[in-house]
Amino acid sequence: MQHYTSNATVPPTTIQGNINDFGALPVAYLKIAPSSNYSVEIGKLPTLIGAEGGFTYQNINIERGLLWDMEPIISRGIQFNGSAGPLSASLAWTDGYYSNRYNVLSGLVSYAINGSNTVSIYGQGSLGKSRLSSNDVAYSALGNESQIYGVEYEYSSGPWMIEPYVQYMHTPKAPLLGVTHEFNNYGASLLADYSFTNTISLGARAEYLVVGGKPGEGLNASGVASSLTDLPADSHAWSITLTPTYQSGGFFARAELSYVTASAPAGLGFSGANGTNTNQLRGMVETGFMF
Repeated sequence: MQHYTSNATVPPTTIQGNINDFGALPVAYLKIAPSSNYSVEIGKLPTLIGAEGGFTYQNINIERGLLWDMEPIISRGIQFNGSAGPLSASLAWTDGYYSNRYNVLSGLVSYAINGSNTVSIYGQGSLGKSRLSSNDVAYSALGNESQIYGVEYEYSSGPWMIEPYVQYMHTPKAPLLGVTHEFNNYGASLLADYSFTNTISLGARAEYLVVGGKPGEGLNASGVASSLTDLPADSHAWSITLTPTYQSGGFFARAELSYVTASAPAGLGFSGANGTNTNQLRGMVETGFMF
């Protein structure tokens, strides 16, 4: 799993940190399928929210993007799935951002226009308030208080996969967390992957994110919004990522170059030794085997 951050309220960067949050087996559930069109899943479930998965191998890029930062990763609960012709839907009752409080409802509805085009909508919101104790919120108290919605479109044909999506998150007032004003985060992302040959492909992502909130209010000096996005409150950012990939059989290797820049209130940022830089260039290499 991946998460780079200077903030203690979101998933940490280390393997041990991920184990502390989600256990040594992050995803584990029982699936009961009484028919080919209906199923029920119970346990530690991957999220229904967003276009990028929590594990590196699920994505066209090594690192996940700006919009993914706001989304839940893994939740505990129960999920109902159904399909009829081109329409499929999932509804889950969970603990949201791994809060250990089961009051979060999420849903995903997809419609396959044809074999190449699919449109989806998703949403998640809490039906109550999250308690504030050591075992209630693993990585995002504000996430559990918020509602998040999105629309995705996916085109997949021949060597191309193109997937744009837009996402909106609303956080209400939460006095116990120091949030005295509601605020919104919203953004858009374009994911694309092109296969040059059976072994070589190029993944790309471009994003834009607007972050609300008030600097200095709530959980830290950058404002409560930074606990959801790693960006200061009252800022906006864009990023671009390129990931050439080689895969032959089970072996794969890929490199990545990404750039992100933000406009933020004076004296605030998201990177650097003091956390005040407003741009970052990052390179990564990943290799391994898939079974």
